[in-house]
Amino acid sequence: MTDQTSAQASGSKTKGQRAAVIGLGSMGFGMALSLLRAGFDLRGFDIGKEAVARLASQGGQGVASAVEAATDADIVVSVVVNAAQTEAVLFGDNGVAQAMPEGAVFISSATMDPEAARSLAKRLEAMGRHYLDAPISGGAQRAAEGALTILASGSADAFANARPALNALAAKVYELGDAPGQGAAFKMINQLLAGVHIAAASEAMAFAAKQGLDLKKVYEVITASAGNSWMFENRMPHVLDNDYAPRSAVDIFVKDLGIIQDMARGMKFPVPVAAAALQMFLMTSGAGMGRDDDASVARMYAQVTGTTLPGGR
Repeated sequence: MTDQTSAQASGSKTKGQRAAVIGLGSMGFGMALSLLRAGFDLRGFDIGKEAVARLASQGGQGVASAVEAATDADIVVSVVVNAAQTEAVLFGDNGVAQAMPEGAVFISSATMDPEAARSLAKRLEAMGRHYLDAPISGGAQRAAEGALTILASGSADAFANARPALNALAAKVYELGDAPGQGAAFKMINQLLAGVHIAAASEAMAFAAKQGLDLKKVYEVITASAGNSWMFENRMPHVLDNDYAPRSAVDIFVKDLGIIQDMARGMKFPVPVAAAALQMFLMTSGAGMGRDDDASVARMYAQVTGTTLPGGR
């Protein structure tokens, strides 16, 4: 297991190397920009035509299909939501597996069950292509800065072929083993904690509001106290600003905490705190806020309890 703490320090050459990014959402678009800055000959595809046009305006090649993006690409980076979408990108109608050159590497950034990652890797590697299980953390801003954290596992050849892209995308790459699925497993531990901390932070802020406390002062006190968490410090300004534009949406945690429940049930391992957090996200999504920022859990608490948050929500 290796912690590569200075991924971009490597002198790997990228000029003339062809890369593709499949999925140009908030994370994928930033990752595409980072690859462009590093000198890759970059093609990008998204089902949204506006995202493709936006990439073209930044100097990349926006193309009409995933297959077109992946043809002749040394590195294909898939930035989609889950295992089902990753499978469709690889093996669905017009999947990229056949279009990728033999020996090319597919970097999978989706959060998924480790068993799904192992299955996809086995299928792709049987075709003579490499699969790097490489979920990401850090948010859209860090994606655009090339400063993500990547939790990666895969064969030595997969890492070697992916290295130029990893150098461009990440400030920190954790090499977590030679078997796909390990990266996915580490990401699920992160998501368990992230979801629990967001739910707890939202509950605490709504509870403070119910008591009529000055929420700005609550934020100041808690961020200087033992009860602070990275998620409290990062997400609760959204509540204070009444700004629920999605940086990371509620439904992301409905998905990820749901995966954790399925994994835990299969292992007969209790995860009651994660289960409670999942219910908070489910209630928030059911109240019509699934596509809003995940700090909207505080709004759900406010609705249920008749509490007023900044902005009257």
